[in-house]
Amino acid sequence: MKIIIADDSAVVRAILEQNLKNYPHISIISSVSNGKRLIQAAKESLPDAVLADSDMPEIEGSHSLVSISKQLGVPILILTESKAEISQKFSYSVGFIEKPALNSYKKEFFDSLVEKLKELTENSQKKDSSSTEKAFSGNTTDFKILCLGASTGGPSAVSDVLKGLGKNFPLPILYAQHIEIGADKTMADWFGSVCPNIRIKLAEDGEEAKAGTVYMAPADKHLVIEYVKPSGNPVLSLSSEEPERFLRPAVNKLFRSAAKLYGKNCLALLLTGMGQDGAEGCKMILDKGGYTIVEDKSTCVVFGMPLAAIEAGGAKEILPRPKIPNRVNELVRKDGNK
Repeated sequence: MKIIIADDSAVVRAILEQNLKNYPHISIISSVSNGKRLIQAAKESLPDAVLADSDMPEIEGSHSLVSISKQLGVPILILTESKAEISQKFSYSVGFIEKPALNSYKKEFFDSLVEKLKELTENSQKKDSSSTEKAFSGNTTDFKILCLGASTGGPSAVSDVLKGLGKNFPLPILYAQHIEIGADKTMADWFGSVCPNIRIKLAEDGEEAKAGTVYMAPADKHLVIEYVKPSGNPVLSLSSEEPERFLRPAVNKLFRSAAKLYGKNCLALLLTGMGQDGAEGCKMILDKGGYTIVEDKSTCVVFGMPLAAIEAGGAKEILPRPKIPNRVNELVRKDGNK
């Protein structure tokens, strides 16, 4: 089990590390002192669980840790001095354990801590598997979400694809595009004028995304899926978290969140663009059983992002732009209504 330790006390972190190393199935992959570093470490190292103090710099208490757990898709065991928090019922993703005094860290405490970490990770895995099967039962073409990522040359490429999808597209579409601050509203309006067959709008924090609408990440905001409603529709979240590789919004953040919550029911398109953004997300979607299509070099303005996805093993299909809309319709439409 790979874990991250997060506590603002270097002494406590040292005690935890020294004792947890005695458990052969526990591997400490990072030890951090504040919330900002916790989020960064979790994104970079993909832990199985996090052990975190309830009161750390740059995190406003355990409620923020619960939000981080949802956002990262990682269970968190919270060390707390609050009896009220300990009395809360354990969810599949967050648990509480009483934090001892500095002179009271004994083997019994660590045995209990390790058992709770094991319980949280096992419950989280069972919950994720169960919710995916119940909410999204069906064969491998039973897609519930379409994600789009692009950069240089993206608006033209995306408009070509959207026009080719026809009317009444049956899935919500989430779209992350590298764009300058202040240009997002103009771009959304432009899409509306050139793609009359489909509705496109700037995504809003906390809104439910519905079929037949394109939700575009605003400039300088990450767009991710916060959770999935019983209907199968995603609830969106916008954040000002640190840019990924200098990018905000980052395609990888959107794709990773879709992969975690939709698994085999996620379909993603990665179109023209410079750099490597989206490659990691495409690979994760495929690893979770989803499906990815990347744009062929012959129609890209810049082949950087699609090429990176191909090299990372994240491309299920490689198609020139004119063939992408028809292929998407083949995968998601069951009634032939295009």
